[in-house]
Amino acid sequence: MTKVVVMEGDKIASAVIIASGEEAEATARQAIEQALASAEINSSDELYVVSTGIGGKSVSFGKQQKSITTCLARGISSLFPSTRMLIDMGAESSTIIKLNERGRLADWLGHDKCAAGTGMFLQQMAKLMQMPLEEMARLSLQARAAAEITSTCAVFAESEVISHVHRDPPTPREEIVAGIYSSLVGRIMALAKRVGIEKDVAVSGGVALNSGLINTLEKELGFCVLVPEKPQIVAALGAARIAGENIEKA
Repeated sequence: MTKVVVMEGDKIASAVIIASGEEAEATARQAIEQALASAEINSSDELYVVSTGIGGKSVSFGKQQKSITTCLARGISSLFPSTRMLIDMGAESSTIIKLNERGRLADWLGHDKCAAGTGMFLQQMAKLMQMPLEEMARLSLQARAAAEITSTCAVFAESEVISHVHRDPPTPREEIVAGIYSSLVGRIMALAKRVGIEKDVAVSGGVALNSGLINTLEKELGFCVLVPEKPQIVAALGAARIAGENIEKA
């Protein structure tokens, strides 16, 4: 997905999320046009654009390009100033970010070598279970126990899920889903412990919209986490705030 946040001063004028096309720059221009139209801003006005993420370097009209970790830190600190750790769970990667007292990036650790621990893993499991992600989340909240899914590889984890489905009697669906969430959260927790867990903990990325996963994460942590209303736009928000600060400096 491509996300755009337009800031006017310290306020979010608009935020847009669209599916990324084959050309990153063309998609970025399309998203910006939609965001400007939503904010009722004339697109002919001069903009200060900061890009980030996988396609950030492809945005030739950007004034500056910043790392995703820096932008995530700035974005979440503007929403929740008390945040000291951010768990970002996207479609293809998971990242743990440690913030200092000023809300700046202090440390980080990422995971992008395997689908396990990412949104792609959840999508694969939903397809395997033949149910939408929303139903998976609802089912997991009904589980009395979690099926054991121990493999650290997404392919082998899929085999474990299939074996639970075809057992005689089969493992209850809600327990399988709970096991899927526990497996994903286990990988996230392993990263978090390496960085050092510290309150307050916030969660960003599209996966943060999954209530079942958030519930599982909170049980593992032992306390509640902070989730933005639109967790997908946190990095774009951070980039927009950096753009605003650069204008002030100039």
